[in-house]
Amino acid sequence: MILKSLALTDFKNIGEASLDFSPKINCFLGNNGMGKSNLLDAIYFMSLCRSFTGANDSLLVRRGAQFTTLRARYFRRELDEEVSAAVRPGQKKIFRRSGKTYQRLAEHLGLFPVVLLSPADMDLTSGEPAERRKFIDQIIAQSDTPYFNALVRYNSALEQRNRLLRDQCSDKGLYEALEMQLEAAGEYITTRRRENISRLREIFTPYFNTISGCGEEPDIRYVTADYSADGGLAAHLARLRDRDLALRHTASGPHRDDIAFTVDGMTVRRSASQGQSKTFTTALRFAQYDLLHDVLGIRPLLLLDDIFDKLDAGRVERIIELVGSSESFGQIFITDTNRRHLDETVAGLRHADDYRIWSVEHGAFSPIES
Repeated sequence: MILKSLALTDFKNIGEASLDFSPKINCFLGNNGMGKSNLLDAIYFMSLCRSFTGANDSLLVRRGAQFTTLRARYFRRELDEEVSAAVRPGQKKIFRRSGKTYQRLAEHLGLFPVVLLSPADMDLTSGEPAERRKFIDQIIAQSDTPYFNALVRYNSALEQRNRLLRDQCSDKGLYEALEMQLEAAGEYITTRRRENISRLREIFTPYFNTISGCGEEPDIRYVTADYSADGGLAAHLARLRDRDLALRHTASGPHRDDIAFTVDGMTVRRSASQGQSKTFTTALRFAQYDLLHDVLGIRPLLLLDDIFDKLDAGRVERIIELVGSSESFGQIFITDTNRRHLDETVAGLRHADDYRIWSVEHGAFSPIES
């Protein structure tokens, strides 16, 4: 899959931009706060219908503007396709594919896959379990519509049960109905998480070893409770209902699961250096890319936002070699404040003339001649 062009109006700090991209590597050079990451966020938004920052849609509209519009042209599965989007604060965002408006945005997920590496990925190793659940959920949801639907059903039942707990409801029948819904959706969620984490681990390890250049042993493990002793999640929740009433929330279930990241048996969150953590998250994203490619049959867009920060020269060199010379990746978008990193990446290309570089300043994009 190739993103051929992107046109933006009043998106974050970008007043207006219209860019035609290289099918291989596209580089954006500029100081922090100039709009490089905002362009990547626009590409991400067109794929997943949300900002990678998690910001409310109204914050995507440039200050002083009434709305933002985006239009992307892709070459996907041997066909030209156009996707457009419009966001107006206080109204439902609108996505169209080939001129037809989506009734449910979930229909768009997985059609134009994207993988993003950014400084915020450090939250995967240092943050709370919710960050790691979101990571695996987004991978699976792009390739498995039933999984997305199971998440929606589970979260809806969870919200209703928590509301009953907060209200100190004593209606046993209401609890039982919701607990059965949680078990039915939860079984599918945990099964698919376990399967995908196992596949991810196999792909991840070689990437980690290549980037690290050391003899370290990384591991990824799904941490989930076993409710079989209680006869399943519904029975477990029924047995601990008084506890949850006291807590006023549901303290058990797939929404409490975690993914353990370790190197040489030590938890990355507690023992790894910044360089090790950055190596771990970079390898995770490359593994995510390969997994989505295998499942979907098309190459996702790869967005690399300031990825060389906090890495020593050796690891930077090995990442550049992976990105620049590997045939594994398709179209790539890279931001950096360092022209040398971009030049070294381009120099490693198999087809060194197949790239474009832009200078970014205050939301404006100017081509740089090679």
